[in-house]
Amino acid sequence: MDKKAFATKKQIQEIVEKYPTPFYLYDEKGIRENAAKVKQAFAWNPGFREYFAVKATPNPFLIRILREYGCGADCSSLTELMLCRALGMGGEEIMFSSNDTPAGEYALAGQLGGIINLDDITHIDFVENILGKLPETMSCRFNPGGVFTLSNGIMDNPGDAKYGMTEAQIFEAFRILKKKGVKRFGIHAFLASNTVTNDYYPQLAKQLFELAVRLQKETGAKVAFVNLSGGVGIPYRPEQEPNDILAIGEGVHRVYDEVLTAAGMGDVAIYTEMGRFMMGPYGALVTKAIHEKHTYKEYIGVDACAVNLMRPAMYGAYHHITVLGKEDRPCDHVYDVTGSLCENNDKFAIDRALPQIEKGDYLFIHDTGAHGYSMGYNYNGKLRSAELLLREDGSVQRIRRAETPKDYFATFDCFDFYGKLNGEG
Repeated sequence: MDKKAFATKKQIQEIVEKYPTPFYLYDEKGIRENAAKVKQAFAWNPGFREYFAVKATPNPFLIRILREYGCGADCSSLTELMLCRALGMGGEEIMFSSNDTPAGEYALAGQLGGIINLDDITHIDFVENILGKLPETMSCRFNPGGVFTLSNGIMDNPGDAKYGMTEAQIFEAFRILKKKGVKRFGIHAFLASNTVTNDYYPQLAKQLFELAVRLQKETGAKVAFVNLSGGVGIPYRPEQEPNDILAIGEGVHRVYDEVLTAAGMGDVAIYTEMGRFMMGPYGALVTKAIHEKHTYKEYIGVDACAVNLMRPAMYGAYHHITVLGKEDRPCDHVYDVTGSLCENNDKFAIDRALPQIEKGDYLFIHDTGAHGYSMGYNYNGKLRSAELLLREDGSVQRIRRAETPKDYFATFDCFDFYGKLNGEG
């Protein structure tokens, strides 16, 4: 099995006439089809809402597309809240899930009327002091501790995670919040990242639904929603079987009826926060081979580097690479595909079997639509690339321009540094 690029060599050749590599390219058709399928998967739940994790791909053009399918926004910082405000979002379209949160961020979340998802029991008084009065709807983040396992083994270790409250704390938090006037409650948990299995959401849902029943029964608090957060992953490797969101939705439906409906809580809304699943496969980093090097290994140097996509350097993450125009050629060469940073981990692939690559070839690095551009940085004075949207009609729209040296130097406020660099003044 192989991954197929959503753009052809001919399309990229036309794009680079106006927008030079490297750049991010997003597939509008794929984004829309996937968002529609997610909506279909949970249509059985009238209150369902996908809160797109803004941190994954904080681009207003893409968030606007998702809003057409009823998606809200999961925010975790001041600037993410500001972005959503600029898009006209407010009220329960926004879920604010953060940790170690500064006062100003809670203040803006409250001003926008977003749902505040508390990470810690001590934040109750903190938020009350900031807002003056707690909102009528609030959520609490749960961390069960220990190790989270599925039938196929250990998925993650919540006990080592900095997020969320213990079970005892969340019960106490509900009691305190109820006394302080909160009327509608939610629970939220994130127990594993990038799971490629249809079992994760249903198993997590069962655990949270059972907790919701006990919380409502023992505290008298009205549980209005259960937020399954993210964790539904994508198949970065071509041999992986992708998640079936329709099967996942049906699995959640089954345990919903078994636990919540059976307990007389069939009005609880289901929320999700799937940044990676919503956008990951529908973005690619397109870069050009500009050098080749033959020493102890075979190297291909490209015009992108880890500042454009840091996941391989940071996590050793695999991203599939298609050499455009050579999809049918044998992968009979083994390369390290590298960028130009002064760091030896600046590699998009290590010992990767690929077709023979020549200078000028375009490499399509797959599955970068989430946690790709957004994790970029400026080490070595490198500049972030443009983001482009491949429209359904085949046209291309620039949705973020590439950074320039002027952007890089703009934050020096002691004197006109950029002007002096250009010999002015």
